[in-house]
Amino acid sequence: MAAKKKAKPTASEGLFADRAGGNGVRPIKPSPRSKKTILVGISAWTEPTLIKRGNFYPKGVSSAEDRLRFYASQFPIAEVDSTYYFPPSEQNAALWAERTPPDFTFDVKAYSLLTNHPTKTDSLYKDLRESLPDDVSGKRNVYREQLPHKVVDEVWQRFADALMPLHSAGKLGVVLFQFPQWFVISRKNKDYLIQCKERLPDYRIAVEFRNKLWMEERNQDETLSFLKEHDLPYVAVDMPQGFDSSLPPVAVATSKDLAVVRFHGRDPEAWKAKSQTAADRFRYDYSDKELQEWAPKVEELAAEARETHVIMNNCYENYAVKNARQLAALLE
Repeated sequence: MAAKKKAKPTASEGLFADRAGGNGVRPIKPSPRSKKTILVGISAWTEPTLIKRGNFYPKGVSSAEDRLRFYASQFPIAEVDSTYYFPPSEQNAALWAERTPPDFTFDVKAYSLLTNHPTKTDSLYKDLRESLPDDVSGKRNVYREQLPHKVVDEVWQRFADALMPLHSAGKLGVVLFQFPQWFVISRKNKDYLIQCKERLPDYRIAVEFRNKLWMEERNQDETLSFLKEHDLPYVAVDMPQGFDSSLPPVAVATSKDLAVVRFHGRDPEAWKAKSQTAADRFRYDYSDKELQEWAPKVEELAAEARETHVIMNNCYENYAVKNARQLAALLE
């Protein structure tokens, strides 16, 4: 009797079985710091320019499931940025949890409506959108303060519910609240930061500012003391300087539990351009020297916080994955 033909291995059995990189690069593992952990990864693992470049995902890795499985074989953490544009669904959160290793971590960006950004009306849940007053529903973009309180309350609740599968699986790292440039230091905005934490009592949240006033010399102690008082992790940033939206590259742990660092690139021309895509705005390839500047800062954060998340948001082609690997090697 003829022997049965051996079945071709599936992506998870073949391409990911040895957890080796697409270009022979060893996968990044969490950096050991006694009981402390540093996790290095990228945002937007499905960024079109990264996929199109073709030098990260191996041949045959073309579905959403296979890409996530491969990415998770290379990095211990990913930032989900799609949830900023459209609120997440429980189904997607469950799939993310299912397709990644037990110790994998997802940081999730808060929905734009909840961070006081203009939000596309079409991105709202259909039933909530249809319940809006006529003078609001016809607008292309809406703001949180323009919506009825009941609608805002429901958005908060559904956002929280959608992330529960990740949380239940132990894979939800932090919900990132990245605020707009017009979110300035004030009592009203400090109260809103507290409200954000109270709205998501089951989850950790981290705060990224985009207005220089929060971290100007005259306000820096006040800002950091406030965050420490309320156990809110401050998101340290590497970004172009010289703008009202620029924050200095200060790395401070305002929570004993978690510290976060995000890299946005250093190209001032790209940063101020209005018509470019996100990938174009963050198009920057860090040099070894620039990353070396951050290695001791990340080490200091790791000494103060139980867990440190480092996210490369320079999501153009393979810049983020390359720089994440470089920085992880420096930390090792």
